Amino acid sequence: MPPRLVPLIGFGHLGDDEIRERAAQFRDDLCRRRSVRRFSDRPVPKDVIDACLHAAVSAPSGANRQPWHFVVVTDPETKKRIRREAEAEERAFYRGRAPDDWLEALAPLGTDEHKPFLEEAPYLIVVFAQLHGVDTDGRTVKHYYVQESVGIATGILITAVHRAGLASLTHTPSPMRFLNEILDRPSNERPFLILVVGHPAADVRVPDITRKRFDSVVTLR
Repeated sequence: MPPRLVPLIGFGHLGDDEIRERAAQFRDDLCRRRSVRRFSDRPVPKDVIDACLHAAVSAPSGANRQPWHFVVVTDPETKKRIRREAEAEERAFYRGRAPDDWLEALAPLGTDEHKPFLEEAPYLIVVFAQLHGVDTDGRTVKHYYVQESVGIATGILITAVHRAGLASLTHTPSPMRFLNEILDRPSNERPFLILVVGHPAADVRVPDITRKRFDSVVTLR
C-alpha cells in the first residue's frame, strides 16, 4: 500500500517591486547584526522568546523529522552551573588544547576563558540536535540531515532574535556533553550550541568588523 501523501495548500505570490523592497530591507537590517558579549539584566518578555522559537521550529528539515530540541534556561542556579562547566572547558582550550593558529585568529576579538554573559543575560537557549527520534512506543525513528536541519533552525532563531530588537551570542564550549546532565536531556540528543539572548549592556561596544567582498563568496553562473 503506497504511503499517504501530505495534503497540499496554496502558496501566495508577490510582485517584483515588493519582493525587491523586502529583500533590500532584510539585507540592510541583517548586515547590522553583531554578536554581543555584554548583556543587561533588563527582563525580556517571555512571549518574545516564544515567538522567536516558533519561527525557529518552522525551519525545513530532512523528511520533516524536525530533529531538534530547544531548552530555554532562565534559572540563575542553572545558568551558574552552565557557566562553571563551560569555563572549565574554555580554560582547557585556551591554555593548551587550542592550536596556535586558532588562538592567533581569535586574538583580535579579545575573547578568553571568562564567560560572564552566561549568567548576565536573562535567557540561555540551548539547542540540541536529535541524532534519532523515539516514538510513543519507544522505538527508534531515523532522522536525516540532522546537522544541516538544526543549523538552519538555529540560523532562523538568531535572525528572529535580531529582528525582535534583541542581542545574541553563539557559544560553543567543547565538549558540551555536560549540558545533557545539567538540563536532563536524553542520550539521543547532542548539544549543538548555546544561544545567549537579551538586551545589550547600556555601554556595550562591538567589534567594527568587515565582511568578505560579496564577489569573493558568491559566484553567479
